[in-house]
Amino acid sequence: MKVGAKKQLFDLPPNAELRFEVEEDSGPIQIELSSGNAEYFGTELVLKRNYTFPVGAKGAIFTYHGCQLWVIGKSEDLYTKDSPTMNIYINLHDALDQMRRKAVETMNRGPRVLIVGPSDVGKSTLSRILVNYGTRLGWTPLFIDLDVGQNEISMPGTVSALCITQPVDIEKGYDTKNQLVFHYGHESPTENTKYFNSVVNFLAECVNFKCEMSDECNASGVIINTGGCIRDEGYKCLLNVAAAFEIEVLVVIDNELLYTKFQNDLPLFVKTVMLPKSGGAVQRSQEFRANSMYMNIKKYFYGASNELHSHTCDVQFQEVEIYKIGAPKLPASMLPLGVILEDSDMKLTPVSVSGSLENCVLSTSFASTRDEIMKNNVSGFVAVLKVDTQKQTMTILSPEPRPFSWNILLLMDIKFSEI
Repeated sequence: MKVGAKKQLFDLPPNAELRFEVEEDSGPIQIELSSGNAEYFGTELVLKRNYTFPVGAKGAIFTYHGCQLWVIGKSEDLYTKDSPTMNIYINLHDALDQMRRKAVETMNRGPRVLIVGPSDVGKSTLSRILVNYGTRLGWTPLFIDLDVGQNEISMPGTVSALCITQPVDIEKGYDTKNQLVFHYGHESPTENTKYFNSVVNFLAECVNFKCEMSDECNASGVIINTGGCIRDEGYKCLLNVAAAFEIEVLVVIDNELLYTKFQNDLPLFVKTVMLPKSGGAVQRSQEFRANSMYMNIKKYFYGASNELHSHTCDVQFQEVEIYKIGAPKLPASMLPLGVILEDSDMKLTPVSVSGSLENCVLSTSFASTRDEIMKNNVSGFVAVLKVDTQKQTMTILSPEPRPFSWNILLLMDIKFSEI
């Protein structure tokens, strides 16, 4: 932070929050809790500690009992506001806590919560608040992120699971050391719904196995975040999620029609709850979403504060096998008589290395053979920086140096180029 940076003191009354958005031309800001108690999406702030929020950050510091906050740095979009929705959210948390306690008493499983709604209504925020409140009481909930466009745990184009053992770090985000990630490859579930549902079903099997092996995780329950595709095929995907994870609580944010449809289509034992969106939730532009995706990918390779050092390596074409899931569909009229149309959505298709791979992100697979690919989680990601067809090499950005622990790569629609 620059010497002599602007410093403002905000005095927040009970049940209020300081909302902020760090614009590109203002640079990062720092926020310090001077007195009282406050939290950032459910994580408590430490008194007298500076927290840095980088360019592009949007958030809110909330207080139940009142507090004073110092803000250091320039930010035009900075204001205080009452936040009645937080009391609604904590009531939901209290209900989940009661379900967890009952699960311990009956040796049953804890609440499985699915959070749905349109884009930009605060689904990821509510998910983070609920897992943070759970861990602050000693629970270890499983957080599942099925938002393939703006994934909080892993790379865009993936579905992921993470056991939350402590509140999420305010500056670094989720601790992803023990994440379980599966390749999907697209930014929307409707790009290939059959494959998306298949990946979700397999992830649900893994979650069930984890709960069977751990009484603590089983009682703590599951919080599932989703993307904003809620119509037509997107809605059918959400119904599949509900069935695969055997949810008991459905939270619909800010959409009465969606709430009514789920009430009609889900089993009676599922508790369906309608919640308003937070006043701080605003519509995000395509430019903001693209930048958020870029920063998410950059964070994977370089860390939240550029503390990581990825490696640039040249890889011979013959050293790796590259595949994508799904192939163009052929009209039935083009098939020979008597030939059955192949399931193109689930087809594993080899990819030839060419200049079109430049700036593409690829998943690295734990699979050792082609037959294992569809049911293996990913071990990490690489980005293709350059392809040299004459030398038959491609230059990749990788978090690990040679020798690599993989030789199978899965192509994604996600792009990343270093600026």
